[in-house]
Amino acid sequence: MLIFEWTILLLLGAVTLSGIARRLGVPYPAFLALGGAAIAFLPSLPHLSLDPQLTLVLFVAPVLLDAAYDTSLRDLKENWLPVGSLVIGAVAVTTIAVAVVAHLLVREMPWAAAIALGAIVAPPDAAAAVAVFRQVRLPHRLSVILEGESLLNDASALLIYRAAVAAVAAGTFSAPRVLPSFLVVVAGSVLAGWVLAWVIMRILRRVADTSTSIVLQFIGTFGVWSLAEHAGLSGILTVVVFGIVVSRRAPILMPARLRIPSNAVWETVVFVLNVLAFLLIGLQLGPIWARLSPSRHAEYAGVAVGVLLTTIAARFAWVMTCNAAIRMKVRRYGLRQPRPMLIPSVRSGLIVSWCGMRGIVTLAAALALPDGSHGPIFPCRDLILLCAFSVVVGTLVIQGFTLRPLLAVLHLLDDGPVEREFNYARTTAIEAAFAAMKDDASPEAEAIRRECQDALRHGADAPEGQIPDRLAGDALRRRSVAASRKAIAELRSKGEIGDDAFHRLEERLDWLELSAGGMDS
Repeated sequence: MLIFEWTILLLLGAVTLSGIARRLGVPYPAFLALGGAAIAFLPSLPHLSLDPQLTLVLFVAPVLLDAAYDTSLRDLKENWLPVGSLVIGAVAVTTIAVAVVAHLLVREMPWAAAIALGAIVAPPDAAAAVAVFRQVRLPHRLSVILEGESLLNDASALLIYRAAVAAVAAGTFSAPRVLPSFLVVVAGSVLAGWVLAWVIMRILRRVADTSTSIVLQFIGTFGVWSLAEHAGLSGILTVVVFGIVVSRRAPILMPARLRIPSNAVWETVVFVLNVLAFLLIGLQLGPIWARLSPSRHAEYAGVAVGVLLTTIAARFAWVMTCNAAIRMKVRRYGLRQPRPMLIPSVRSGLIVSWCGMRGIVTLAAALALPDGSHGPIFPCRDLILLCAFSVVVGTLVIQGFTLRPLLAVLHLLDDGPVEREFNYARTTAIEAAFAAMKDDASPEAEAIRRECQDALRHGADAPEGQIPDRLAGDALRRRSVAASRKAIAELRSKGEIGDDAFHRLEERLDWLELSAGGMDS
């Protein structure tokens, strides 16, 4: 019961901190990690240990699927070169740099253990990245690159991590063995994600009940991860491929009456998992610090700071080097792109360099190191845990708090391609609706035709043909909805209708209000 009560209090605190962060205009993961670190040393706080495997599947799988579902496959393909350089090159450079620094600072740390530490802190986390990027207005191309990196880089980093852990057990590390294993895991994960998406969508299309459909969606997400891990594949990459494939098929196979509540549930669950995950990251500091030798606390703190600075500097060096090479290529050969996009520049390189927030994947990988309960303990395990925690909190706080001011100083703003495409698609949709009713002479069709003509006329008069979000009749619709709400509320208060009838009418009025632009009013 005590754990349950503390969990409720932590969730309440996390929601409060996230609200304060939004009010101040800063990314809430940084606030949550600081809040967790602040209360980690409370004497009455129960010890909340995280099982690494459960942590990954519970906190990462749904958040990763949600991010993959919203990923534009077209944009990812168009930016495959910068994404690939971060997924492979940045991970490799960061792993090597951190391993060298850690081994120099702690001579008793074996090379395999140092490489494991480098792989643990190398990949920016999808959960942290998505949570931060959704609160700042990055230029669209940079968002695509950074979100694509955060979706895919865990696979390359965790493969190096697994090889290093195996090398500690075997006593040797063989780099040539990593590449074939990497290729097998990548190919198998991509195939598994595609097949499982096809199977699960075939099942879901037969489900008509909303609650059952939503429960099966979560079961499918956790099941995909677990099946991939049991098969020796990458759960992260499999879930990413699964999410991208599902996003292409779900709009066709899932009716709106299921999709709307599903989206609402997923949005709420992902938010709750995010706030709990980042708060629980901070709560791990107390137990980690207590297990370390008190006489060496200053030395351990120095190592942790060194690893944090190396992690940030290695990414900066790699990204700016690649950015310089790309700019040189653009100056010499020009830039061929299918549509207007942000041109690579020093400013964009600085932003990509600075967007390296780590999260729950880093901490979970560190916690998964052998703790001695089943065989020998992993060398320097507690020090690695401290370094991983420091990198997570340090990057979230240092980079998370300064990202918005840096964007303002560099004058990098969202260039609006999504809004332009949205306006174009909305105009096309209204034209298609108008054309579909051209032979229908019914009064209902005539009323809808007048609305379509009104919308298209407003678009023709507006700059760049943009159809306004709200039309002249929307205000009248919202007033009528408000009057209807008041009328049925009075009927319920008088006892003339029951709650069942009230809520059915209320739901219909909700949709009418949304269709009239009431969502933003």
